[in-house]
Amino acid sequence: MMEKNRLLGDRLVVGMAYGLIGLFALICLYPLILTLSVSFSSEQAIARNGYSVLPMSPSLDTYKYIFVNSGMKILKSYGLTIFVTVVGTAGALLITSMIAFSLSIKKLKYRNVLAFISNFTIIFSAGLIPWYMVSVNYYGLKNSILALILPSIFSVWNMFLLRTYFTSISPSLYEAAEIDGANYFTIYIKIALPLSKTPLLTVGLMYALQYWNDWWHALIFINDRDLFPLQYYLYNILSNVNAISSGRIPSGASGSITLPAETVKMAITVITIGPVIFLFPYIQKYFVQGIMTGAVKE
Repeated sequence: MMEKNRLLGDRLVVGMAYGLIGLFALICLYPLILTLSVSFSSEQAIARNGYSVLPMSPSLDTYKYIFVNSGMKILKSYGLTIFVTVVGTAGALLITSMIAFSLSIKKLKYRNVLAFISNFTIIFSAGLIPWYMVSVNYYGLKNSILALILPSIFSVWNMFLLRTYFTSISPSLYEAAEIDGANYFTIYIKIALPLSKTPLLTVGLMYALQYWNDWWHALIFINDRDLFPLQYYLYNILSNVNAISSGRIPSGASGSITLPAETVKMAITVITIGPVIFLFPYIQKYFVQGIMTGAVKE
């Protein structure tokens, strides 16, 4: 009897846990559903009735407005953003993992000094203006595709995350490789990296999201419209729509055109987050495992 009660209690607990998790998932999913619904609604229906989970007066006018007027430019900016994300993430992973591996070697000379200097940059910085002057005058990043890659190519926080994992690898593996005549670069390539796929995927996802969502560096450095990444190009479309809709454009400039301001915001959100939503489920488990790396000590 006691065994039956215990099994029933376990099932109730499990059922309640699944119910709470499902409810939390629905709460998290609700804004996405709302965004998708509004993007397919007509601007007039949104103005009259507000937002709704189901599309009101379903229409593709918003997407037609975006792609008919800027379709080829959006596709071009998509290609540029994909290139920047892939190249930037690969370069950032290479640089970050090499520095993290170096700082995980206890025999490295001035190891603690280098770690302190890296950590110091998280707390203090020279400021925006000196950083901009150095980037433009000395590095030549004005109107260059490198301006979209180099400023985000190294993150100290990501480096310390990788260093924690490299430190957890048994030193005996490194010592055995040294006895066999391997240098540290060989150890890094053939031992450290193959054993660190989970944290590398985690850090890679962080860098990829950072590059994919970046519009700030384009705003600062890029004037050439051919070098506008996706986020910044859509940001410009939204700014123009808001300017016309709010009446900031001089009288007569916008004529009698009624622009879909609210639905454009949601459509732009759907366009930008689409690839991330499809990619994230495949690497979510690696992301969680990598974040937990070093969080629990046995």
